Amino acid sequence: MGAEIGMLIVETIRKIRLAFFAQGKPIKMICRELRLSRKVVRKVVRSKATEFHYEREAQPLPKIGPWIDQLDELLLANEAKAARERLTLIRLFEELRARGYAGGYDAVRRYARRWSKKRGVSISAAYVPLSFAPGEAYQFDWSHEVVVLNGVTVVVKAAHVRLCHSRMMFVRAYPRETQEMVFDAHDRAFALFKGACQRGIYDNMKTAVKTILVGKARVYNRRFLQMCSHYLVDPVACTPASGWEKGQVENQVGLVRERFFTPRLPFKNLDELNAWLVDKSIAYAKTHRHPELTDQTIWEVFEAERPKLVPYAGRFDGFHEVPASVSKTCLVRFDNNKYSVAASAVGRPVEVHAYADRIVIRQDGQIVAEHLRSFGRGATLYNPWHYVPVLARKPGALRNGAPFKDWVLPAAMERVRRKLASVADGNRQMVDILAVVLTDGLAAVEAACAEALTHGVHSADVVLNILARQRDPTPPATILTPAALTLRHAPLADCARYDNLRRTV
Repeated sequence: MGAEIGMLIVETIRKIRLAFFAQGKPIKMICRELRLSRKVVRKVVRSKATEFHYEREAQPLPKIGPWIDQLDELLLANEAKAARERLTLIRLFEELRARGYAGGYDAVRRYARRWSKKRGVSISAAYVPLSFAPGEAYQFDWSHEVVVLNGVTVVVKAAHVRLCHSRMMFVRAYPRETQEMVFDAHDRAFALFKGACQRGIYDNMKTAVKTILVGKARVYNRRFLQMCSHYLVDPVACTPASGWEKGQVENQVGLVRERFFTPRLPFKNLDELNAWLVDKSIAYAKTHRHPELTDQTIWEVFEAERPKLVPYAGRFDGFHEVPASVSKTCLVRFDNNKYSVAASAVGRPVEVHAYADRIVIRQDGQIVAEHLRSFGRGATLYNPWHYVPVLARKPGALRNGAPFKDWVLPAAMERVRRKLASVADGNRQMVDILAVVLTDGLAAVEAACAEALTHGVHSADVVLNILARQRDPTPPATILTPAALTLRHAPLADCARYDNLRRTV
């Protein structure tokens, strides 16, 4: 009877009540006219209710029923993972479909919700939806992701940039979250977008915010403000512990972790990983609908937003500056590593400009060294050419000096070096050849060594002589003809004269 009562519509209940209470008809007559059972009519009359609801005590699960055990197993395994590695319900549904489940996603979602409630997992929060005009704002955030680089499992820091209107995303992985990485991420994102937005929304990261004041007031880092000024961006910092103020990029972190970093894919290095991330971001934008403008893809909305962006201002010189001293071995220590500098810089302070991918060392405004950046610990990066002036005083260091181990020279110079190794003063001669590279250039010295080898010689004197002749070639001699030998009549070519001579003979 419960099911039958639940199926009664409000109109039928109204007819029963009208016939019994207003028209005075007996229950038997009402049952005959409306074709209802006496229990149903008696229930309506006695309850005096105008509406009934039926709730099924046992819900049959025709499609998902046989898969309950496997779904429970997936839900338990997912709950045991770290929060950053948990799969979404749509991914669990896809996993179940891969095992042979033929039902729909809604059944999986409803069961997972009931399963979570039984385990006491419930999250309730309410937010005000935000709306952004084209080119109005972007959001920036960091996340930590686990990847496999060159066979080793490592944790990388992923920089996320998201355009608030079009939802276009940018993701790039770095070894650190330092300020120079922030600068590089912004430049690469704006270069991809071909512009920036009017406002940038950030959390209170130390690389951007120096001091948090009352309300929205902030004291920003000087170099960070220089970057914002370069790109014509107005920075806005969120309220502490209020992640919803930049909820779009927070959602992007979860989406990227779910779709890009799970499962862990192997890459050779960060460059290969970052190139793959750009391709995945563009592919995602071209294949997924915009959440609000559902008739367009994210990429289509992004293309329409591009003209509204602040034009790309070119690369910002985004470095982190640190003063340093130079040791007597021509080395500068930075970030637990050592980098060589030109020998002329010894004894005076230098400035280390740390970029995301390289180290530039300056002294009095001049570059005295430039190296690819090392993110390990205890590494020493040498440039052998920095030590060539020192070799003039200590030529024996060419054989055992640490900067010259595994030094790869151009082919002809390397052949000369090997031939001079068996000569008594070979080190001194090779140092003389290396020294002229600083003045004549590597290409000229290489060509001189190749020319000397073609003549079967390899001594430094010959190479230096060839360079001297190339540097100051001898002018051709000028010959003056005496007036007595000057021809008055230019001779004419006449072969007939030979015929006359033949006839005369």
